[in-house]
Amino acid sequence: MDQHYLTPLFEPKSVVLFTGPQGAPEQQTPQARALLAHMAAQPFKGQVLPLDIHTTGTLGDLAQARADLAIIALAEDEILPALELAGRIKVRAAVVLSSGVSQARAQEMHRVAKRHGMWLLGPNSQGFQRPMLQLNASSAGELAAPGQLALVSQSGALTASILDWARQNRVGFSNVIALGAHTQVGLAGVLDYLANDRHTQGIVVYMEGIANARRFTSALRAAANSKPVVVLKAGRRQDGNTAAQTHSGAIVGSDEVFDAVLRRAGAVRVRSFVELFSAAKCLASRYRPVGKRLGIITNGGGPGVLAADYVNELGLQLGVLGEDSQRALAPRVAKTAALADLIDLSEDATAEHYRAALEVAAKDRQVDGVLVIYSPKFDGDADAVAHELVQVRPHMSKPLVACWMGDSSVGTARHALADATIPSFRTPEAAVGAFGNIASFYQNQQLLQQTPPPLSPGAPPDVEGARLLIESVLTERRKVLTEMESKALLSAFHIPVTQTLLARSANEAMMIAAQIGFPVALKIDSPDISHKSDVGGVALNVMNATAVRDIWQDMMEAVRAKQPDAQINGVTVQAMARKAQGRELYIGVVTDDPFGPVIAFGAGGTMIELMNDHAMELPPLNQFLARRLIERSRVAETLGAWRGAPPVDMAALEQVLLRVSEMVCELPQLREMDINPIIV
Repeated sequence: MDQHYLTPLFEPKSVVLFTGPQGAPEQQTPQARALLAHMAAQPFKGQVLPLDIHTTGTLGDLAQARADLAIIALAEDEILPALELAGRIKVRAAVVLSSGVSQARAQEMHRVAKRHGMWLLGPNSQGFQRPMLQLNASSAGELAAPGQLALVSQSGALTASILDWARQNRVGFSNVIALGAHTQVGLAGVLDYLANDRHTQGIVVYMEGIANARRFTSALRAAANSKPVVVLKAGRRQDGNTAAQTHSGAIVGSDEVFDAVLRRAGAVRVRSFVELFSAAKCLASRYRPVGKRLGIITNGGGPGVLAADYVNELGLQLGVLGEDSQRALAPRVAKTAALADLIDLSEDATAEHYRAALEVAAKDRQVDGVLVIYSPKFDGDADAVAHELVQVRPHMSKPLVACWMGDSSVGTARHALADATIPSFRTPEAAVGAFGNIASFYQNQQLLQQTPPPLSPGAPPDVEGARLLIESVLTERRKVLTEMESKALLSAFHIPVTQTLLARSANEAMMIAAQIGFPVALKIDSPDISHKSDVGGVALNVMNATAVRDIWQDMMEAVRAKQPDAQINGVTVQAMARKAQGRELYIGVVTDDPFGPVIAFGAGGTMIELMNDHAMELPPLNQFLARRLIERSRVAETLGAWRGAPPVDMAALEQVLLRVSEMVCELPQLREMDINPIIV
């Protein structure tokens, strides 16, 4: 196989060190002192050669010092000369351990590295660790234990904290990479390398921002396609864009778009530092997801019920033993055990009972993973139960998580579980949450496998007509379509709309209403008014011609009073949509910076912001993705047979979503859009 372009950086055979005067620690940077201490504690398996930027001699002499990697831990004014020297001796990669380097100075370093054909991790990086090579090219702390989990972090402080936690919890790493600000080798490049690293089986990422959305998404998809990826992102923003033209733009925040990106890329997002550790435990155990049905084995009803409640709260399912499994297990456990729902072994449970229950659950097809809860009991043996889990674990193909409650009496049992790479937690909720991360990875992998075309297989849309309409609006230097133009655009993509006619006077409105048939709806038509009901520009269920005339006059006066500068084309007249027990929904489009267009779906109507129900997905969509988008919304629970109403036409709703996806793919000028309400 061809080597990855970052192999010289993360898998060097030889290293040169630039750390300043070797015998004068007081003249070295803190990063240099930490680096030298770490290198001395764990000698690198390859060749190490110290170099000084003030080295004398010919280039021929320096050529003998050729190496794969240069580690530079010098004062800021000495970094550029060190990079020049490393470039002259044909070093292929460099890492700069420093802090506080400005972006302008960092750009100079990038230019030097690029001129010499070097890949540069830094500046402002805490470096990286490669435990299998005993290489600690970092200032982040002691060398981590070897393992199959990679850690990538944009925060040096968090990197050091995670390494400290990992030592206590017996978690090992294949790579630990602390990127830092203004680094040339960024998150996308590192993810691409780890996707191809045979020593890495799972990836944990802490991130604060990205420089290139396209490169990041592509690298994340490649990595998540081959191994589990868990992401913790800081800087979540709750508020929407107050300057948005549409309801969707007002309620969809950039952090929610990032959620949709991770989900579609096949990665799992966690919300807290604690969850990141939980996910790291599961990834270190090399669990592969199979579904979201979690079987719970417990010796106490209370902890088991708490775990079952949290299973429901996370949208998982309780794994219940089949009848055959229950009959097989019943003779092997205490008579007081309950097996129909939770596998409650009762207070009489012994280590042998736990083993029997675990063996049966591991083979049951209605259980995708198993949580074993142990509560300290009089005459109980926490260590013996843990020993049984350690014995059964190698023969299981399903995820196994443990919860040993209490503290002083279960400490040695927890250590035994950790040594066997069985994730162990102190509370039932934490254990269920850890399994939830595994299940989320399984679900997101299904989204990753979807590769829909930009156009659906139905009747082709009138793309050219839609583009001409948009170009005519842009020619008038307008940014918002009128209702008539909006409905023409939707119709070009075969999205059903109500018949709408524009009346420029009260008499025209009365004649149109009479032809359409009462009751009708009247709406102000203005390119300057996005939310018509906010200015009194909407009237529903108008029953006769006299009411049409009176409402026309009142509406004009109210709108001119509230927005005197708005351009008013007239009033649109349309028949009231008579849909018995129809559901009011909305479909929206927002454009995120930097990820681009996103399709939103949820409950519609005038209270859309208050309901705040919106699920999101990236275009293009296919039928599978459209159905998953609908299922993630809260309003999905009302779309089946509900309170005497028949179920909605789900196929028609999915078709509208596919048509909106076509619009997004074919019309890059489309920035925001609402269909609200769409009555299904």
